[in-house]
Amino acid sequence: MHTLYGISNCSTVKKAKDWLEDNNIDYQFHDYRKQGVTLDLLNSFEAKVGWEIILNRRSTSWRKLSDEQRDTVSKQTALQYMQESPTLIKRPILDMGKKLIVGYTAENYQQVL
Repeated sequence: MHTLYGISNCSTVKKAKDWLEDNNIDYQFHDYRKQGVTLDLLNSFEAKVGWEIILNRRSTSWRKLSDEQRDTVSKQTALQYMQESPTLIKRPILDMGKKLIVGYTAENYQQVL
């Protein structure tokens, strides 16, 4: 079974959930705010796609970081920031075991699933 990671009130996450349900694809939902984010989970994402892919540089949380924090971000600090503030993680992330889909477009889901 696939796991969809995100925040329940995110509109893009809602679109991904709707697409999965409309296409009869079983999944479980992991809400970062309710179920938390572990460093192990972030490391597993990072190992599959790299921290640069999962870091949401468009988020309000990213803009709230200091210039120094943004300018000197590294794998270690990025993972720490994402664990402390899950809105820094791109949404949604669909974990299919060996592969992750980061973000959502119907076209991409259609191709991969």
